[in-house]
Amino acid sequence: MGIVRKALASRPIAALTSPHTIDHYLDQIHPMLVVQHVRARVVEVIHETGVASTVVLRPNGVWEGFAPGQHVEFGVEVDGKRRVRVFSVSSSARRKDGLFSVSVKAHPDGYVSQYLHHELAPGTLVHLSQAAGEFVLPETVPEDLLLLSGGSGITPVMSMLRTLRDDGHTGRVTFLHYARSREDEMFSAELDELAATYGAVRVVRVYTRAPEPDAELTGRFDLVHLKHLDVDPTTTLTYVCGPAGLIASVRDAYDEIGAAAQLRQEYFKVPTVDLSAADATGTLTFDDSGIDAANSGATILEQAEKAGLTPDFGCRMGVCNTCAIKKNHGAVRHVISGEVTANTDETVKICVQVPVGDVNVAL
Repeated sequence: MGIVRKALASRPIAALTSPHTIDHYLDQIHPMLVVQHVRARVVEVIHETGVASTVVLRPNGVWEGFAPGQHVEFGVEVDGKRRVRVFSVSSSARRKDGLFSVSVKAHPDGYVSQYLHHELAPGTLVHLSQAAGEFVLPETVPEDLLLLSGGSGITPVMSMLRTLRDDGHTGRVTFLHYARSREDEMFSAELDELAATYGAVRVVRVYTRAPEPDAELTGRFDLVHLKHLDVDPTTTLTYVCGPAGLIASVRDAYDEIGAAAQLRQEYFKVPTVDLSAADATGTLTFDDSGIDAANSGATILEQAEKAGLTPDFGCRMGVCNTCAIKKNHGAVRHVISGEVTANTDETVKICVQVPVGDVNVAL
């Protein structure tokens, strides 16, 4: 089938089918036969908690696989309109059945995540991108590794842990996860099993709002937790994924002891924007639409939506590039890094950029 796909994707075939692509015709026959676009069928939807689900997918032959920790653009068509969001892959990269999964928490204002949790059914056709992202393990995994997550940020590090298990990795792995309670935790039963059967890993969960009576650790992240687990941040490669507050705490702690070089991070929720900040002045101009709006201090994406525009977006976390547009002029501040840039004609991700004074964007 791979040879057939390559032949159908060739230039001679493209010339024959012009002005359409070969996928335009194949899509009429069977949407999974397309040769240039990743598609998948939903095999199963597993409810992990009351608000989180895992979607098991069977991709077509265009799918190139993934590295543990990567994400995909996930598109579903509802009422004739395709909606796309970005979700992390949660399964092991070593599954032998050709399937993979994404795991998602349904946010109250998340249309796709709500649909996925409550309505998505086996057999549904899903539109995907190839896997992307640099939050991945090195080719040679070190003997000492810390995987740290909070809330739904567990999904990419769970993919890493499952893959390490399936690879037979024997180095020391510490898996430290923070959740509000056990009921709010994804993959609880599997984490119990991994703790009992995978000798190389030490699984520790901290329930911040409902700690268990015999809890090994309590409270929010602190270097004292790592000391208790005999983890030296200065020599241990660390992956952390979760909400902005957790990542800020981990990053500050690592900076303080000179361990920043060991830290790899991925946000699952961007920091809250301070709408009273001093840079919330001036005018935000949407040049292509001919709309001017007083700069409220919110992200450019949020201000665009409030102005009645509907820009493309995916993750709303600065990961997927779906919302990237050209900033014609003006300064913007990155809500995660705090970096301010004022280059003319630069591309910015509007979901994580806040205007600083007067800003003009091509939207």
